[in-house]
Amino acid sequence: MILVLRALGVGDLATAVPALRGLRAAYPDRELALLAPAWLGPLVDLVGGVDRLVPLDGLDADVGWSGPPPTVAVNLHGRGPRSHRLLADVGAARLVAFSCPQAGHTDGPEWDGTEHEVRRWCRLLHWYGVPADPCDLALRRPVGAGVPDGTTVVHPGTKVEAKRWPAQRFAAVAAALGARGHRVVVTGSAAERDLAGWVTDRAGLPPGAVLAGRTDLAELAALVARARLVVSGDTGVAHLATGYGTPSVVLFGPESPQVWGPPPGRPWHRVVRGAGQDCPTADGESTDLRLVSVQVEEVLAAVDEVERTVRRAGAVAA
Repeated sequence: MILVLRALGVGDLATAVPALRGLRAAYPDRELALLAPAWLGPLVDLVGGVDRLVPLDGLDADVGWSGPPPTVAVNLHGRGPRSHRLLADVGAARLVAFSCPQAGHTDGPEWDGTEHEVRRWCRLLHWYGVPADPCDLALRRPVGAGVPDGTTVVHPGTKVEAKRWPAQRFAAVAAALGARGHRVVVTGSAAERDLAGWVTDRAGLPPGAVLAGRTDLAELAALVARARLVVSGDTGVAHLATGYGTPSVVLFGPESPQVWGPPPGRPWHRVVRGAGQDCPTADGESTDLRLVSVQVEEVLAAVDEVERTVRRAGAVAA
């Protein structure tokens, strides 16, 4: 058995797709089990090649491993030492991971915090002789999900406050796109329903445009797969857009788009990031001025660029 650790969120799983596909191809006759949160199950099914999901919600949870030790354990979660030690505890015969002397593991490449997340895990596997194609990001399209086609998905929420663009600006973008003829829907988690409702109301959209909390993960994936456009912050929905080749505009703040953004060479995805740096506030938190400095006009200009690219591609194909 090959046991893989990636106990993170939607975007993290999406960026690990090429590595998971590489492992599947390298070990076609072995069971491939993935340690990840149970709620990611629908997305794991859309990755393909994973035989079993072993529920694990973060590194503080109990793995509860009761089967025989895996032949190979692969750390696609981090650089250690905690993630290395978690896999060591299951008794794997071999650990595929970045070098981490603190965890007693020096048989691996050095961590590079500046490289793209997709390429990072492919490079790790290449070190151990497992080919992985960083361009192999396509997700399977959900079948039979009852979601509308051709919508423009505006996703204003994110779990990380510093990565959240001001709601009033999302509302202004949604209003402008609606005026241009886009069928705008506003997505998010159940906890973000009020935020989505506020954006929808300020944008002058009908109440039915609020889909936050009304779609499960499979339905959200289907919505993005069939969408005309996605406008979001640096969060999981942006990675779904990459996985489905759906045109997107992604707003970046504290995280580097060179690490977490859409891979280069895909002109139907655009990144918008302003100038500036983190600014401490009175309560000790920080506001990312790169994100705050991004204006509505810049985002709409990026939408125009993306749509021109899509039209040109359609003209060539015709």
